[in-house]
Amino acid sequence: MKSRYSAYALNQYKYIIKTHYKSTETLESIKEFSKNTTFQKLEIIEFLDGDYEAFVTFKANLLTHNNDSSFTEKSRFIKENEKWFYVDGEMI
Repeated sequence: MKSRYSAYALNQYKYIIKTHYKSTETLESIKEFSKNTTFQKLEIIEFLDGDYEAFVTFKANLLTHNNDSSFTEKSRFIKENEKWFYVDGEMI
């Protein structure tokens, strides 16, 4: 989770796609989001670890076009070939 947040903040678009399980997101949509967002803070609220599935609840403090776009999400990750991939998330 921390590496994906950092990748968004640093506009590392390819990393986001690479770590997204069977991504349907496009490189252009990620670029647009990253360029128009100020990433201020990431707070990990809860981490539930499993052998092949994990859940991370986090709060991301963001500004988009000078408006507060902060949100809290419970993300699901799966492990495949010894690597973790973001699958989906539920807004809380």
